[in-house]
Amino acid sequence: MSRIATIETLPLRISPKTVWIFLKVMDEDGVTGIGEATLTGREAEVAAVVARLAPRLEGTPAEPAALDDPIPERSLPEASVASALDQALWDLSAQSAGRAVWQLLGLPRRRRVPLYANINRRTVDRSPAGFAASTQVAAAKGCTRFKVAPFDDLAPALADSEAGRKLIDMGIDRVAAVREAAGPRARVMVDCHWRFTERAAEETIGRLAELGVDWFECPIPETLEAIPALHRLRVHAYEHGMQLAGLEMSTSPAALVPFLEGDCYDVVMPDMKYIGGFGGMLQAGALCARYDVGCAPHNPSGPICHVASLHASAVLDGFDLLEHQYDESPLFDQLVSGRLPDHGGDASDLPKTPGLGVALDATLSRRLRA
Repeated sequence: MSRIATIETLPLRISPKTVWIFLKVMDEDGVTGIGEATLTGREAEVAAVVARLAPRLEGTPAEPAALDDPIPERSLPEASVASALDQALWDLSAQSAGRAVWQLLGLPRRRRVPLYANINRRTVDRSPAGFAASTQVAAAKGCTRFKVAPFDDLAPALADSEAGRKLIDMGIDRVAAVREAAGPRARVMVDCHWRFTERAAEETIGRLAELGVDWFECPIPETLEAIPALHRLRVHAYEHGMQLAGLEMSTSPAALVPFLEGDCYDVVMPDMKYIGGFGGMLQAGALCARYDVGCAPHNPSGPICHVASLHASAVLDGFDLLEHQYDESPLFDQLVSGRLPDHGGDASDLPKTPGLGVALDATLSRRLRA
């Protein structure tokens, strides 16, 4: 059995606002597995966790079981490292077996994974015209499901004020532009990034329903104290033909349970980078199936998380849709050696080569190192 030789943190500067963080795990035979730990604005904390954990993990078996108890209580940076290590160790194990990761995870439930296009980060021009232009670019590539986060600069402290209402109006105008550009049959989804109060979210649901929006994501901060409010918002959204989605920052499957028991969401969004890698994602999917809630993995960052999420989505219980970070940067494709499965439209094939199926381009990685 091969053992872990080295663990390396690789933060790469993708744009002025984006750093993708990858972890490379090399075994004693010189084979490398890769995982993604992107955590915006907290790159130094992620690196510090790796520096603390690496000496404890080097020399242990290079398989996912090596992570059974390195981090019993997880902060978000710790969760991102544990999740990336799990991805990398599955990559190594599958390469050793000569199989794609999804072939080792369980019986495949789907050979093509349905996607929706998150066009928010590619939209640098935040005017309604800018959102419309991004929609048209994605639509030209075959996308019919679009997600945006239109409520820039809004915060709960502002949401019920006159200034907040103006920011909400601006967001609604952006969504209206997406709807017009996408056409009446396309699906339009709205992410709120926890910027609302319950009252403001309730009012906004009604306005978005008039535009045919059927997905309302992360409206208010997701604390245990907010569970009754989230349940009320879910009921209100249902009455307007809309799904409530959330819990993208959960750091373990157990963290989902109070919200599932509180009947808070129609769709839960575990993220491969925080939920615990493949093991955590599959447990989250099983929980969603048990509570009859959709499982739609959160996936708004780099290509390694994307391809890992494809592998998990192949076998995931309760699966709904996979998010795809659409066209933020050409580096999404350029950064990997080996071809990513086609992700231009509403569905993706599964990776077919051993392991995750891709690796980081060494030359480009050196140039982009943050």
